[in-house]
Amino acid sequence: MSVQPFHLAIPVYDVPLARAFYRDVFALEEGRSSETWVDFNFFGHQLVIHHHPKTPGQEQATTNPVDGHDVPVPHFGVVLTWPQWENLAERLKAQDTKFVIEPYIRFKGQVGEQATMFLLDPCGNALEFKAFKDMGQLFTK
Repeated sequence: MSVQPFHLAIPVYDVPLARAFYRDVFALEEGRSSETWVDFNFFGHQLVIHHHPKTPGQEQATTNPVDGHDVPVPHFGVVLTWPQWENLAERLKAQDTKFVIEPYIRFKGQVGEQATMFLLDPCGNALEFKAFKDMGQLFTK
């Protein structure tokens, strides 16, 4: 599957804190920046953090039930390969990351079996990292 990089701009109320988080926790390479925004290479995609006052969603997350867990909404993230996901999960655990949903296997043994984990950035934006056991089932019903 060949995918074009996406561009996603998210609000952060503390640019230096969010910059350090994305750079240090995920080891993301920085691109262009100013005092009010920073570009990151987010696993081959363009993620931009933009200064913005705290949003209601950053104050208190809404959730939807999925596979017995309360999934934060909204959220964003990336689909990794299984080994990339396992490596990231181990690295985050080694950093004592506080997860909203700990790394686990969702829909085990079913169509769409996937590894997933959720966490918040320091400004309250929810992130999901996932990997499919069979990437061909990414959109399978």
